[in-house]
Amino acid sequence: MNTHTTLTTRFARNAFVMRSEMPLAEDQMRRAAPSIFAAAKHDSRSARYTYIPTIEVLRGLRREGFEPFMVAQGKSRIEGKTEFTKHMVRMRYQGHAGGPRLAKPEANEIIMINSHDGASSYQMIAGVFRFVCANGLIAGSISNDIRIPHKGNIEGEVIEGAFRVLDDFEAVESSTEGMKALTLEPAEERAFATAALALRYGERREGEAPVPVTAEQLTEARRSEDQGPSLWLAMNRIQSNLMQGGQAIRTAQGRRSHTRPVGSIDRTVSLNRALWVLAEEMRKLKA
Repeated sequence: MNTHTTLTTRFARNAFVMRSEMPLAEDQMRRAAPSIFAAAKHDSRSARYTYIPTIEVLRGLRREGFEPFMVAQGKSRIEGKTEFTKHMVRMRYQGHAGGPRLAKPEANEIIMINSHDGASSYQMIAGVFRFVCANGLIAGSISNDIRIPHKGNIEGEVIEGAFRVLDDFEAVESSTEGMKALTLEPAEERAFATAALALRYGERREGEAPVPVTAEQLTEARRSEDQGPSLWLAMNRIQSNLMQGGQAIRTAQGRRSHTRPVGSIDRTVSLNRALWVLAEEMRKLKA
């Protein structure tokens, strides 16, 4: 392990997560996401399913200049299935790494999702990593959602897909800069947070328990760098509070507790993309 690497590992309820400031080595990825290294497909897959372990595809991507900085793997309640379950890798292309030393507060990331149990094809989407708060954002409808089935020349198609995602970053960066330049009024920020609560917890009907946190709690800054009236900072505050959990609440029984982090890979992707779409729509309305 590189001694200059600051490594963070989180074991959420439904996923293992590992992220580093430096590209992850294979032994590090194996500890957090062993399904990347699955030796074979799950028994449920037919003979038509082309099996290539995700690590072989990652090695091909590395040869093309894509380095992994984060891996996550879902869990399974079915005995023996965890080693085949869905996993996610967030990569950066050479020259796109960003970081404080390069005076870039964000890094463009290519997100790859796969499984070896039939739960997912290879999926490639665009993301943005914000260094100050470690937010792993996922671009919404402004980027391609590339899906590659388990057949044919998988490695070649995934590499081609990664370069297609790279082409989307001009639009992603334009969207990001637009959000940074736009100021929200307090009422607009509350409206954004209220819509985000509905995304996270669903609409509450009459007689149902209210959501555990308020819109005001959702907009609270966790660090001084997150304070400010821009749409970009509002989205990041709301994303941190929704995804990471940890906010003080009282249960229906009156006990003190905390909100839970979002653990599953599917929920992480869908909620992050929905938040970006919500922010982008607000940007258009304000513009």
